[in-house]
Amino acid sequence: MNTQRRRTGRGEPLVLLHGVGLDHTLWDDLAPLLEPDFDVLRYDLLGHGAAPALRGQADIQDFIAQLDAELDAAGWQQATVLGYSMGGLIAGAYAAARPDRVSRLALLSTVFRRTQEEAAAVRARLASAATQDPQEAAKVSLTRWFTPAFQAARPARVAQIEQRLLDNDRESFLSAYALFALGDPLLAQAAPDIACPVLVMTGENDVGSNPRMTRELARALPRACARVAPEQRHMLPVEEPGTVAAALRSFVSAHPAQTQSTQTQTTLTNSTQADSTQANSAQPNSAPTHSAKA
Repeated sequence: MNTQRRRTGRGEPLVLLHGVGLDHTLWDDLAPLLEPDFDVLRYDLLGHGAAPALRGQADIQDFIAQLDAELDAAGWQQATVLGYSMGGLIAGAYAAARPDRVSRLALLSTVFRRTQEEAAAVRARLASAATQDPQEAAKVSLTRWFTPAFQAARPARVAQIEQRLLDNDRESFLSAYALFALGDPLLAQAAPDIACPVLVMTGENDVGSNPRMTRELARALPRACARVAPEQRHMLPVEEPGTVAAALRSFVSAHPAQTQSTQTQTTLTNSTQADSTQANSAQPNSAPTHSAKA
């Protein structure tokens, strides 16, 4: 499969999956911080950058097959997978479908169980995207994604992201955006089958992938922790790469890579312990939440 990819660094295998309308250059700020500890692979998702175009309705299975092909090409049986925004939906679906290939999972700024109001809002944005002037649409997205302070401090980097949005193949973008906007059930369905350890992280002021979603997602996963970066919006890998790198490094250190048989046994043990706890307590389960210093 022809696509644009970069592989840098040395250490444990790590795959980075970008969000809708972006490409592998999203990770230009974060990847150098990870390269001392990880063999970092980043590539353009289908319908983005130099990857094959999307025509018709986007299918999550095609993105799963693409990740399979990328791992095979890298010679990796297993890797840590970090998905951002729409990339988080793909990463979660992949971890459930291919548990033997994902040692750990990180879901960054990822949507989960939108409320009726949130679902209506993203559907409205999807509808307007088909008719709205691309430059106007890009400006609206950038305002949602970046803090005013970052836009003022690094206008050139924001302009790069804006140009990436404007360069998208229109049909591919709308197809991918529909998967993101309407694919909310994907992660809810996948969550119970994700056996590996999971880091779930978002920005305190991310209105699209808000802290409530992050905490609910962590609670829905068998082995997860949640982190919220204070005062941040959606673009954590660009605005706060140091915070993300530190969180990922700490998470990986706390969860050494395991074989699938070990993961399965751990999940069964955790499930048994949870059943025992629920039988002796009326308190609801809650996922740990930590604040990441901005």
